[in-house]
Amino acid sequence: MSDTPYSPKGSARPTASPRRGESGQDARSAERRRDATIAGLRAELAAQAAMIARQDVSLAHSRKIFDRASAAARIGVWECSLPDERLTWTDVVYDLFDLPRGAALDRSEIVKCYPEESRKALTTLRSRAIAERNGFTLDAEITTFAGHSRWIRITATVECEAGEPVRIFGMKQDITDEKILSDRMRYMAEFDAMTGLANRARFQARLAHADASRPLSALLLIDLDGFKSVNDTFGHIVGDECLMEAARRLAGGCGDAELVARVGGDEFAVLVGPHLDRGAVADLARRIIEAMAQPVAACGQSLRLGASIGIAFAGAGQPCELFAQADTALYAAKAAGRNTFRIFKAEPGAKGHSAAA
Repeated sequence: MSDTPYSPKGSARPTASPRRGESGQDARSAERRRDATIAGLRAELAAQAAMIARQDVSLAHSRKIFDRASAAARIGVWECSLPDERLTWTDVVYDLFDLPRGAALDRSEIVKCYPEESRKALTTLRSRAIAERNGFTLDAEITTFAGHSRWIRITATVECEAGEPVRIFGMKQDITDEKILSDRMRYMAEFDAMTGLANRARFQARLAHADASRPLSALLLIDLDGFKSVNDTFGHIVGDECLMEAARRLAGGCGDAELVARVGGDEFAVLVGPHLDRGAVADLARRIIEAMAQPVAACGQSLRLGASIGIAFAGAGQPCELFAQADTALYAAKAAGRNTFRIFKAEPGAKGHSAAA
């Protein structure tokens, strides 16, 4: 037998054993990577939390500024869900309606705060905005639950989802002071401060806008007889008392007139609509003369004034011609001895000339 060692045919190479500690190192590396990832995520979360905290502080600050500005400007935010009509208000809107903040809201009761005219306007604009998917602005009067009268400016926008309106929202602002100031300025622009009658500007505007839709029948120009003597003798205080009393008598006796105005120092005008015919206008002139002839008590004095009146009836001419015609008739009344009236009549066959009779 041969001494050569026997090796089985096709035997595999011996497998090298792993180096000592290699699997443990891989596990520790994976663990370190996992820890690093977790630490990174925690850092990101901490950064996001810090950012959210800063945003919360900024939002709270902005909300505080908004609330203060809203309260100072008397502006509140409102929302009404559709179609259930559920209302949501900020505090200022509760204050505008004199309701406790946070009280339950019933829209059917809220709309009762609007007088009829404002309620109709609100209903019309709101329905149109919802139907057309847009918005509106309205200045409306309200009577609050405490009985106070206020004016508010309503702005509204309709929000839709899938083309269907789901809510209407906007702002309500207290504009009562603005409304009072606006009315006061308009009053000062249109009314005489001493007598409370319409002033010359308003008279001229109405005369200029006389047309088929707003026709006039006649113009009466009234001049106080004897006023200059009273003013010169007793002074302007007594004179002013006389003017105010004359205005009261004129306004009281011309309830059917379109407009009663003070157009000069002691000159007044009355515009009459087509509901009064010539006979009624003449009767009105007589009543004015009788009223002005009554004694005037002013600053302890009993004084007598009078009135001369010129009347011009509306015809084919321009409205602006009416004043000149009435003025011509007024001078004819004064020439006739005062305390009377004259009616303007065009001279027959004399184009551009006129006479009063």
